[in-house]
Amino acid sequence: MIRYELFVGQPPFYTNSVYALIRHIIKDPVKYPDNMSLNFKSFLRGLLNKEPQNRLTWPALLDHPFVKETSEELEAREISAAKRVERNIHMPCGVAGASPESNGQSPVDNVNGVRCLKSDPQANGPNLMKQKFSPKEEFPGFTIPTDVEQSGCQTLDRLENNSRTVKGAKLIGQDNEALSAILLPLKNWGTGRENSLRDQGIPSSNQSLRILLNLVAAGAINSSGVVDEIIHELLGFTANLVNIKSADFNDIIAKSFSIIKKLVDTCGGATGGSYLAQWVASVQLYSQVVSFADDASGRVLCESTACIAVMLSRVAQGLKASRATLATEVVSNPTVNEIFRQALDHAVTSGVADLLCLCLATSGSSLLSGSSHLLRAACEACRAIWSLIDAFEILSAKEYANLFPLDALKSQSLLRLNIRDTDQGSMLATDSAKIVDTVTKAFLRSKAIQVAIFYCLRQRLETTLSSTIQIMLRCCLPSAIVCSVMCGLPSSLPVTTVVSGGGDGTIISEIFSILSICASSSNKDPHSEACNVKCKISNPSVLVFHSCLVLASIAQCLKSSGRNSPVFMLTTSAKKQLSRLSILAHHISSDDRMKPSFQLYCASAMLAFSSILSLESGIPSESSISEIAMPLIPRTATLCDYLKILTVNENGEPSAQNVRLSYWHGLRDGCVGLLESRLKWGGPLAVQQLCASGIPQLLIDLLAKNHQDASSQGNGFSYHISLSPVGVVWMISSICQCLSGGVSTFRQILVRSENVKLISDLISNAHLKLVSCWNGPGGGKDGIRDIIYAVVDLLAFPFVAVQNAPGLPSATTSVSSGFVLNTGSPGGKLCMEDKDMVKAIETHMTKYIQIFLEVGVPGIILQCLDYMELKDAARPVAFLAKMISHRPLANQLLINGLLDPGRVRKLLGGSCPREVVIDVLMIISDLARMDKAFYEYIKGADIWEFLKSFLTHENPNIRAKACSAVGNMCRHSSYFYSSLAKHQIVGLLIDRCADSDGRTRKFACFAIGNAAYHNDLLYEELRRSIPQLANLLLSADEDKTKANAAGALSNLVRNSNQLCGDIVSEGAMQALLRLVADCSMVALNPSRRDAINESPLKIALFSLAKMCAYLPCRDFLRSSDLFPIIGRLRQSPESTIANYATVILSKTSEV
Repeated sequence: MIRYELFVGQPPFYTNSVYALIRHIIKDPVKYPDNMSLNFKSFLRGLLNKEPQNRLTWPALLDHPFVKETSEELEAREISAAKRVERNIHMPCGVAGASPESNGQSPVDNVNGVRCLKSDPQANGPNLMKQKFSPKEEFPGFTIPTDVEQSGCQTLDRLENNSRTVKGAKLIGQDNEALSAILLPLKNWGTGRENSLRDQGIPSSNQSLRILLNLVAAGAINSSGVVDEIIHELLGFTANLVNIKSADFNDIIAKSFSIIKKLVDTCGGATGGSYLAQWVASVQLYSQVVSFADDASGRVLCESTACIAVMLSRVAQGLKASRATLATEVVSNPTVNEIFRQALDHAVTSGVADLLCLCLATSGSSLLSGSSHLLRAACEACRAIWSLIDAFEILSAKEYANLFPLDALKSQSLLRLNIRDTDQGSMLATDSAKIVDTVTKAFLRSKAIQVAIFYCLRQRLETTLSSTIQIMLRCCLPSAIVCSVMCGLPSSLPVTTVVSGGGDGTIISEIFSILSICASSSNKDPHSEACNVKCKISNPSVLVFHSCLVLASIAQCLKSSGRNSPVFMLTTSAKKQLSRLSILAHHISSDDRMKPSFQLYCASAMLAFSSILSLESGIPSESSISEIAMPLIPRTATLCDYLKILTVNENGEPSAQNVRLSYWHGLRDGCVGLLESRLKWGGPLAVQQLCASGIPQLLIDLLAKNHQDASSQGNGFSYHISLSPVGVVWMISSICQCLSGGVSTFRQILVRSENVKLISDLISNAHLKLVSCWNGPGGGKDGIRDIIYAVVDLLAFPFVAVQNAPGLPSATTSVSSGFVLNTGSPGGKLCMEDKDMVKAIETHMTKYIQIFLEVGVPGIILQCLDYMELKDAARPVAFLAKMISHRPLANQLLINGLLDPGRVRKLLGGSCPREVVIDVLMIISDLARMDKAFYEYIKGADIWEFLKSFLTHENPNIRAKACSAVGNMCRHSSYFYSSLAKHQIVGLLIDRCADSDGRTRKFACFAIGNAAYHNDLLYEELRRSIPQLANLLLSADEDKTKANAAGALSNLVRNSNQLCGDIVSEGAMQALLRLVADCSMVALNPSRRDAINESPLKIALFSLAKMCAYLPCRDFLRSSDLFPIIGRLRQSPESTIANYATVILSKTSEV
């Protein structure tokens, strides 16, 4: 209020009535004069906001552009102080006073016929020529120019002397004619007399620039119209000098750019059409000077780039202030916003980003040559690039509802976001994406730019650090190659090759150094280096916040590109690994005392920590990273507290503000990620501790809370947990890890339909579509894969856990189906470690399956395949293979199109992984084995050509599964016999009896036996299998293979005597007798009953009994020297064997 009154001259509201005054304060908007600068106006609006919770508070108040000292101001103050100390002089008294001889001069001076200054006391401006000022009016930075060449213009000389005090400078700033005299030498360069001015015009122009610089330093120019006029003249003057193309003018060109920069930065000026004209002219000039070949000192490039940076910064700040105004007072200036938008549009069309990248490349080349004189230009270029990106992002924030996919899903905002199947675009403004793309390509293309960025980070200037880090954050998100460059990885390094990254001299190393400096800034030793650094970095928490976001983004991009190792960022040095992770842990623990709210820098440090740990894909016991990291991860109670903390406003009410770290990162992502790491690496004890702390239910409640509140309508507060796609994956993975913590946790999480619905919604069409369109980490095809994998692991947990338990439907399914889940799911470990819990889970399976049917989980899993690349389909297909063993789930899967021809062709095509092909074959095999009612679906899948290719496939597992599938397709009836004949499958099966793989031989015998079981339609084709089967009976194959071969031979005589002659002539009966003889010793031993059950003897005797129905077979048996063994087997303690032997003897006795 005092600041407003000091500037305006009266309070915002004034009346004699107290009640009227209160009414004005509550209802009426504050009016701000037009001559008030934009920054000051924004500052006052923040303080005078009618809503207390929206007012500027600490520390945001100190960070406001009106209050916060810029790096240029700090640098100028330090340089000025250093000069005064060096010269050991003080500002002399009266340097700005008029000489005694001036008292009698006329009101108007004429120099060379030009009117220079109006000193009439009755005129608009005061008589500066006769004024004397007190030494107390002097201010730092103005010294007597002992080596400055005078112009010869007495008016300019007096004006320059007067401008060296605050009072004198302000009087000049109020005198229009004095200002005209100052600008006149600059205007003369536009009169077409440039050649004549080359010698005599330089001193006066230089003097004019010095005066203007003094006026700006004293804050003497307050009128926006005057500022615009001065900038206009300076731009024209600079353009004239640039067009001459002479290195002699470089110094004065640099000074002119410097004054323009200071005028824009400190005095503001108008934001109307004149600002746009100034911007266009500045860009035109910059496009000419950025490639100056004769700029040996680099001053022109430095000052011109700084000028562009300040102008872009003003645009960004103006848009930000406008957005704040819209959010609080619902008042806006559409004209100003339109001017800023036009300036940004011009920046795009004129290629400002390319020009700034050229500046970076030039600076980097200079640095590579060993010179640092262009380092400031690089710093200013980074500031300019960031301001340009920032401005576009501010605009995009008004136009796009950039919700995380989960929040958008729960807000039912699909229609509002207008996301289509083919929409893969950015949710941010395309212009911002174009700028980032331009900078990214330039960064990857130019080693010089990479060097410039590196040295900008090493400068340790706060503004430059912030800008450079923000740029690198944007560049690394869309390009994993940028992340590799920042880590110092070779460009040709294969994805799966692990090398040390992030070593000294890399950008990653500098970012960790910045974090270390920020951590050291809390050192209280006033003589320490850290204390000096703290003086330069006024707000270390902001740098920590953005630096950690960069680290997190790099880690997430490396992971999405397949580079799964923390050493890419931490080096292979255990000492550096510990040091860097400890720095992140320090910034996390520094927030331990902050209970009521979630500090952003702490959340960002958590995200960086968890993202780096997520790169560790090895076995925890073999990982040095896990050993280092586990003691540094916050305690369970601390993580639990962070998850419960809401973001609140000053009134303690839930707030929708600050629920995300950035456009791409959620506030709780890092906390959930660390929780997942603790569960994954901490072992059973960590799981039990977290379950005891109520973490599983807390995570579910957070998802449910988001669902309820975000879906609610009306004016009530809508609370989003704001997890990014990466955070969602970590949350689901954490819940899955907790399931092994006990039966109660399993019941609490999965045996509830509302929870299963909540979890399955994450892989619904709507959410997957949103994730597909998400342009940040965890989005796109990789993001879809990760979220589907996490949900599949969670929902499949009970199926995997009980797969080998007794009493399951293992008689109708293959326990090895879904092998990918068996080996990689927490449920697989549980099956081996906790038999009691497995039994408890088994008792709840019926209810769990019913919940699946109610929610429609089978159809949801099936639809996921439409969003995945074939190379990533193994895990959901494995889950389908698990579910198919349960008939109700199998029915729902088939109804939803599991065996649609198009889907089957896609899954069995040549581009699919081997695991997918195997599981699809097992799905078909299990369906066929379960019930002949499924034959019609299998027939509709049209898999015959695939079966033919799989029976000759190079992979033995695929050959074996193909044989098994054919065998089960013939199990219940002869439905497929004609198709087997038509597609010439039988011959391929017979060839597999001689396969090099034992399992393939076993299943080939099984398939041949079933192909002969129901009728003799295929007998003729199967004739060729008889010698192959006979050979297997005498081979060293496993007993199950021999049993299958013996069973197949019995089926070849089951329906007719068509093959009896071949059975005898090809030695099949002799092989059966030999097999019986080999097993007879076991059969006659009472103590070997277990071995009898496992031997093929029963099947062999059963086959011989079937063959005895035909005379040729009986004759052969009676004549065999092994026939007496049959008689001895009647004495076997195993009744089945004794009965078969009796039947054979009885039949052979027939004539």
